[in-house]
Order: sequence, then C-alpha cells, then structure tokens
Amino acid sequence: MAHVVPSLDQPSNYKDSQNRLERQSQSEALSKSTTLYVGNLSFYTTEEQIYELFGKCTSPEEGGGVKRIIMGLDRNTKTPCGFCFVEYYTHAEALASLRYVSGTKLDERIIRCDIDLGYKEGRQYGRGKSGGQVRDEHRQDYDAGRGGWGAQAQRLEMERRREVEARYQDAGEGPNAVAGGGGDWKDREAAASTKRARSPEDEGDSSRAAARSRKDRDQDEES
Repeated sequence: MAHVVPSLDQPSNYKDSQNRLERQSQSEALSKSTTLYVGNLSFYTTEEQIYELFGKCTSPEEGGGVKRIIMGLDRNTKTPCGFCFVEYYTHAEALASLRYVSGTKLDERIIRCDIDLGYKEGRQYGRGKSGGQVRDEHRQDYDAGRGGWGAQAQRLEMERRREVEARYQDAGEGPNAVAGGGGDWKDREAAASTKRARSPEDEGDSSRAAARSRKDRDQDEES
C-alpha cells in the first residue's frame, strides 16, 4: 500500500520562488532542514498560539524544541499577513510537525505546513503588490480571517467610490449644479419667503384696517 497512500512527512511541491538552488541541491537541503513554512494562518493568530501548537511535536529530553518563530508581515503595515516560519533544533521535529500538525485547525482554519530551505532575512515580508501575500492579491472571496476581500477587489472598490465622489463633485460645480450640503437652498428659500407677493387675504386685511382708520378720523372731526 506504500505506493497508494503517500507518506504524510513528505514535502509538497511548495518551494521558495526566489531560491536559485538546483533541484538536487534543494532536495539535499530539505532532507536536513529544521524549518517549516506554515501557511493559511489567520491574521489574528498570535505567536503564542503557534508556539503552543507546534511545541507538541518537540522532544526537549533529546535537546530539541522550538528554536524560534518568525511571523510573516505585511511589507507596508508590518502587521501579520497569514504565514510564518517555525524553526526547530532537529530535522526529526520538523518532520513530526509536518506529519501531525499540517492539515489541522488553528483559529478555525486548516493550516498548511511544508519543509522549508531555511529562513533568511527579508522573507518575513509579503511579496504581493499591496504588501501582503500574493494569494491575497487576486482572492475574490470574503475571508474575515485574512483581511476581508482580496487586495485587488479592495482596490477596485476604492476606485469605484472615487469615481462616484468625483461625479457628485462635478454635479455640484457645473452650470446646472444641484445645491450641496443643504445650506444654500435653505438660504434662498428664506430670502424668497420674505419677498413673496401679498396675498388677497393680506389685501383684504389692509383695506379693512384703512376703513377703520377713516371712520375713527371722521368721528374725531364731528366731536
């Protein structure tokens, strides 16, 4: 059955795309590596959570353990962006984690582990155009654990909003502009109300007032 069921501690096809080692040299390095690449993490997963999970596959009595954890960061914001490197003291511990931890859940997400050639300074930053991971550039689904919509979808939404705002601004500045802010039309309405024409009722009130004035004047003259 060995040819039917693949071994769980075998590395996947993952590799660092910027590594220039030949295939044979890579295989030799992976056979001795003590580092795991961990992907599909939530942006909110902490280093303490990772240490607790990956520390279950260590053998301190044999001088092993988790040597260090390097959290993946957004290149621009320096905040977690969904991956990390876990470095052990021994290759056997890295294989054990690959066998038992990869494919399990952490923060309700199925995480992915692969044997890595080894961490180098600079690899902690995302390589996407927006600063995060490339996989989050073109993602079309909404993933609350990885910042919501993908970076490309967010850019398109921001551009759409800017276009809408620009149209409203143009509409407020043209010859047939609509009143903006609600203040201008109120001022014009108030001014118009003070200058409106006199109604028939107003005319009638004025006539009656004038008649009473004449009557009072005649009575004064008679007395």
